[in-house]
Amino acid sequence: MTDSLWRRQLEQGLATAGLPVTDQQQTQLVAFLELLAKWNKAYNLTAVREPAEMVSRQLLDSLSIQPFVTTDHLLDVGAGGGLPGIPLAIVMPDTQFTLLDSNSKKTRFLTQCVLELKLANVTVIHGRAEACDPSVRYGQISSRAFTALANLVHWCGYLLADDGQFLAMKGQFPDDEVAALPNDWRVKAHERLQVPGCSGERHLLIIDRVSNTGV
Repeated sequence: MTDSLWRRQLEQGLATAGLPVTDQQQTQLVAFLELLAKWNKAYNLTAVREPAEMVSRQLLDSLSIQPFVTTDHLLDVGAGGGLPGIPLAIVMPDTQFTLLDSNSKKTRFLTQCVLELKLANVTVIHGRAEACDPSVRYGQISSRAFTALANLVHWCGYLLADDGQFLAMKGQFPDDEVAALPNDWRVKAHERLQVPGCSGERHLLIIDRVSNTGV
């Protein structure tokens, strides 16, 4: 019953959001939710445990930033339960995704998702951003309620290409965090995300280096 509920909610949400997702990809997205719900019982991967809320607050919320993913290789930091990295990787098979998390239980879950869902475009790294190979730089780095914006650019800025962007997902607009950004970073764009089935505010902040903008 849960699978059919999730599939119905997903189809309706994707239609409302206008996101083109194939039937096979929808099947993979539901399979991902099944894995998340199963592992969540032991590993505490996400606070969302009510089945009726999982499609909107996990899948559709993650997919809401798909139109803004323009790089061919995205780093998702603090990947946790695979949100937004795994749903995005499912619907964007031609884009490479690297999922980074310092919690070994969470990276074990992510590795299992890659195996079971046969995601050839996903790499999982267990560790902190500060320990990553500085020679590998990414066109975009995503984070979903991972940390304050100042921490995000401080910890991960060296992993971002010179002309790259952070895609920071937040709930309410973080005025204090924006004000605390270092002077060499700016919010280039701000999008209020519309997520079918989610009543709370959702925002995407696109952050880049001031030095590369001529501002």
